[in-house]
Amino acid sequence: MNFLKIFIVGYTHSKYDKRVFKTVKLLSKSNQVIYQYLTFDDEKVHKNGNIIFVPVTYKAKTKKYFGKTSTLINNFSSIKKFDRKIFDMIKTFDYDIIYFHYFLVSMPVKAFKVAKNKGKKVVYDLHEYHPENHFKNLKGLAKKVKEKLMWKVIKNQFFFSDKLIFVSEEARNDMLNILKTHKDSIVIPNYANIKLKSPEKIKEIVIVGKTPRNIQNEREILKNLNKEGFSIKIVGIKTNILNDIPCKYTDVLPYDKMMVEVSKSAFSLISYKSFGQEYKNYIYSFPHKFFDSIAAGTPVIVNRSFVSMKNEVEKYGIGIVIEPQNVKESVRKILEAYKNYEKFLENIETYKDRYVWNKEKEEKFIKFILD
Repeated sequence: MNFLKIFIVGYTHSKYDKRVFKTVKLLSKSNQVIYQYLTFDDEKVHKNGNIIFVPVTYKAKTKKYFGKTSTLINNFSSIKKFDRKIFDMIKTFDYDIIYFHYFLVSMPVKAFKVAKNKGKKVVYDLHEYHPENHFKNLKGLAKKVKEKLMWKVIKNQFFFSDKLIFVSEEARNDMLNILKTHKDSIVIPNYANIKLKSPEKIKEIVIVGKTPRNIQNEREILKNLNKEGFSIKIVGIKTNILNDIPCKYTDVLPYDKMMVEVSKSAFSLISYKSFGQEYKNYIYSFPHKFFDSIAAGTPVIVNRSFVSMKNEVEKYGIGIVIEPQNVKESVRKILEAYKNYEKFLENIETYKDRYVWNKEKEEKFIKFILD
């Protein structure tokens, strides 16, 4: 196999973003990787082994945050400067393959087209359901117009891409069917890095993640479970919604320590609503916390609306599916599951390897990118 040069565009992802950096590490094993990532500090280009780290600094006018629509609009001139730096790299860098982990907001198609016109292989990894996720706080007519435009953008991005990567089968099928297009594609969920089996299980519900979530409906469920003897542990998330429930809070932890904390809990709660105006981006999601929970040997409690996760849970018996608005029924199902807890643990041990990176998955991913 030839030693290739692969330019990985992390765009606004931080240096050690789980999904992005995993691709960097895997592809750098036998190739040279040029890795662009976001920084808010003054970092320099540096090299480590086969990886050339290329930080791009974002200078916001208001605050260091890309997520809110208002901030994006207020800082559009800053974003254009940020995008221009990356676009110039795409035009001038020497590489064989370009791997997009997102698109340049101010020129969403142009970067793909330029790379393709250079005769390079273009790989597009869709972390999100972009027609909804992009500018997700827009509502009403603005939302409809935005989504109509984004479908045109994505159709063109797909046209200039050679390989597509999706996080769930449902997201892939839906987007390709809507666009009526056929592309070489693969589903690469957010697999866990390690697997654990805790010698102890606490009668505890754990909630994990760095992003604040809308868990207003789940609040009453947790309140009732607390009365039934379950403690509540929150790792990483900062929320005021559960102020009237006794909770154990833990800051964001290194991955291995986070996995140990999850492995001790009886259940991991993966149920919430979006703060933005997005639907399919949530129902077709496959977050790290889902895979990490199963890999840590902890059954999941999943919102029924999360189609991709719901299908896995029901097929393999690795957790409970709830309807958060039906508090009484949700609490009943969780208490019943706890009575039959050993069966869930047995199922997880049987199917755990499905949710963890291994040599076979790595080889399949690398072969897909390089072939």
